[in-house]
Amino acid sequence: MSSLRVTSLRGRTAGSSPTLPDGVVITGVATATSFSGNVTGNVTGNVTGNATGLTGTPNLNVGVVTATSFEGNGSGLTGLNIPTSSDWRDSSLF
Repeated sequence: MSSLRVTSLRGRTAGSSPTLPDGVVITGVATATSFSGNVTGNVTGNVTGNATGLTGTPNLNVGVVTATSFEGNGSGLTGLNIPTSSDWRDSSLF
C-alpha cells in the first residue's frame, strides 16, 4: 500500500471537487455541507433535519422543544411549574 501526503486536494478544474470513486476513510475532523448514508457511533454538535428510519430503542436527547400542538391529555407531562393545589381551571394562569 502506498502513502500520499498532501496539504490540499482540488478538483481538476476550478471550483470542482475531487472525485474519490472508491470512497474515503477520514481520521479526525470532517466538515461537509451534506451527507448521505448511515451514521454509526456518537454524534456531537448541532444536527438539523428529520430523524427517520430509527430502529431498536433510540434515545434522542434534545434541548428546548417548541410544539404548535400535541395529542393526548397531557397527564404525562413533567417539569411544569404548577402548584399542586391548582386544578384544571387554573391552568390558563400558567
